[in-house]
Amino acid sequence: MNNQSKSPAKKSLIGWIFYFAGSKKGQYIVSVFFALLSVACCIAPYFIIARIVQQLMAGVRDWQLFLKECGITAIFWFGNVLFHAISTSMSHIATFNLLGNIRKSMCDKLTRLPLGTVLDMPSGALKSTIIERIDSMETTLAHIVPEYTSNIILSIVLVVYLFVLDWRLALACMAVLPIGFIAMCFMFKDGEARFKFALDKTKALNDTAVEYINGIEVIKAFGKSKSSYERFVVAAQEGSACYVEWMRDCIWPHAVATVVTPTLLFSLLPIGGFMFLKGTIDASLFITVIVLAVSAIQPFLIAFTYHDDIAKAGAIFGEVGSIMTLDELERPEVDVKKPADNSIVLKDVHFSYHKENESHGFETSNDVSNKKSKKDFALAKSNPCDNEILHGISMTLPQGSYTAFVGPSGSGKSTIARLIASLWDVDSGSVEIGGVNIKDLSLQEYNSRVAYVSQDNFLFDMSVRENIRLGRQNATDAEVEEIARKAGCYDFIMSLENGFDTVVGGSGAHLSGGERQRIAIARAMMKDAPIVILDEATAYTDPENEAIIQKSVAQLVKGKTLIVIAHRLSTVKDADKLYVIKDGVIDSEGTHEELLAQNGLYKKMWEAHIESKDE
Repeated sequence: MNNQSKSPAKKSLIGWIFYFAGSKKGQYIVSVFFALLSVACCIAPYFIIARIVQQLMAGVRDWQLFLKECGITAIFWFGNVLFHAISTSMSHIATFNLLGNIRKSMCDKLTRLPLGTVLDMPSGALKSTIIERIDSMETTLAHIVPEYTSNIILSIVLVVYLFVLDWRLALACMAVLPIGFIAMCFMFKDGEARFKFALDKTKALNDTAVEYINGIEVIKAFGKSKSSYERFVVAAQEGSACYVEWMRDCIWPHAVATVVTPTLLFSLLPIGGFMFLKGTIDASLFITVIVLAVSAIQPFLIAFTYHDDIAKAGAIFGEVGSIMTLDELERPEVDVKKPADNSIVLKDVHFSYHKENESHGFETSNDVSNKKSKKDFALAKSNPCDNEILHGISMTLPQGSYTAFVGPSGSGKSTIARLIASLWDVDSGSVEIGGVNIKDLSLQEYNSRVAYVSQDNFLFDMSVRENIRLGRQNATDAEVEEIARKAGCYDFIMSLENGFDTVVGGSGAHLSGGERQRIAIARAMMKDAPIVILDEATAYTDPENEAIIQKSVAQLVKGKTLIVIAHRLSTVKDADKLYVIKDGVIDSEGTHEELLAQNGLYKKMWEAHIESKDE
């Protein structure tokens, strides 16, 4: 069974609730039971009141009996409070567990998705869904399951009982309900579509805010504060306007529904009074129906107040479900076969980004922080007629070899590296490690074999020590410091305010680009994987730091299968083999000297590189 098969099918609102509730779903069931008891205790006093009225009308004057029944009423009131507290406590425990499970499941899901799918999700929209949207369901889920269910059930029971007592009086009670029902239909018309539209506008606002904050340096440098802020203002206005318009359209139907629906006595009193005067019903039955009619509407109105919350929860769960049902990387739980070695073979690999760009419910992000990671993706989207990036790539990288990919920007070099790193799946063809298709290796096994260092390496907002330790979780402090020495970053780390315990800030913002890169290399060295992929690993470094990094890389790759993507050809001219990639195909291959002798694209690139260095 591969991970892709583990993606849950689309479900209803209740289906998603019980899917994520896990071991706590029993608590929801028990909370419904106690909610039923609570509502029953709330309704029972009406029956006692009706009986007291009947006894008084029959001439009973036993005040001890009446005090006893009042005492029973007080017990029911206490039971209502107690059972409601128990039900609410259990449903809240189950709900907090459910919300935690949703967040953990979504984050776990993101790790199993192809990188292109994740990169195409705006970070602002993802953050909004995982944090605010899910959090907004807490009150709804904690009350909707027990209270909505119990109030609906008891409303139905009371209505059925009214029909048992006298179907004519029961129909008289229901006479005003069609008016309230029609008003509700107008109020809830297009409710789900309206809420989804409001969610989309809120996502757009989040994305604009994230883009504005992440790009503030560029905005200030180029004097675009006014135009950029105007975009944020427009997004904020549209985000509020959709809610205002929605509420304005609903206010009159809502007023009619809330005023008319509770007035069951409006039709019951004249019709029942006429029947009483005609002698077709007695006073005892008439009074009992009046009391029960008043009691029956209360649970119905409570359930009615949750209808809007149910629609919102359904839209949010639909949003969660659109992510949870995405196709994952095709990987087994257990390795089908062990690789014989760490050689790499690509056989007729074709790849395009269009599959990752469909049906996940998020629009393409303009997030500044994602742009560098999406060069090839943007290139593919610029040509809607043909999204294929790689067109039949075949190559063999022996174990322990040093291979470099070079070529013009956007040619597909990084895409090949990411396919080898198992960040995407090929459309056709295969990527093999040691004679085994990587789709037959578990993600855990494959990840242990590959260390991937890109130009946009991410550092978490924690200490330098913990960022390096991510390479091997059980590494000791002494091992972390030793790796830092080998990576050539020990001295600069010790010069920081708190040394290895210095917190690097979000995305490593407190460090320079070169410092972040050196820590990323130390993290990769800590992993000690047999296959190392360096994607423009020195792109952000000055010559002094580049020399240090080159020395660190030499330590990192001893005896390993090394793949390097580089624009500075002088850094890879000693590679065992260079592949020149152009427009998604292999233009040429060979050693540095062989490629120069061919008088092709590589020679032009080399001459341009030497000329720029001379200048």
